[in-house]
Amino acid sequence: MKLVTHREMRNNSGEILRAVAAGESVQVTNNGQLAAVIVPPVGATVDDLILRGQARRARRPRADLSTIRRRTSTLSSQELADDVRGRW
Repeated sequence: MKLVTHREMRNNSGEILRAVAAGESVQVTNNGQLAAVIVPPVGATVDDLILRGQARRARRPRADLSTIRRRTSTLSSQELADDVRGRW
């Protein structure tokens, strides 16, 4: 992670933002104290993976979970938890 001062950020903002856009994270200090951390947007990493052929976009849209019928149980929450933990 690159470390720059407030002054460097002001004077070289274009260069620093290009580095961030390329995937680098940058810490910015002000009077010797960490003031900010600039990181690339989360979506950029997925887009980069797609461009490199390491991932692909979903073929189908997200499922509409509201169409799933709700079910009720005769078991209490504690009984369900005990069952999951193997305590029958």
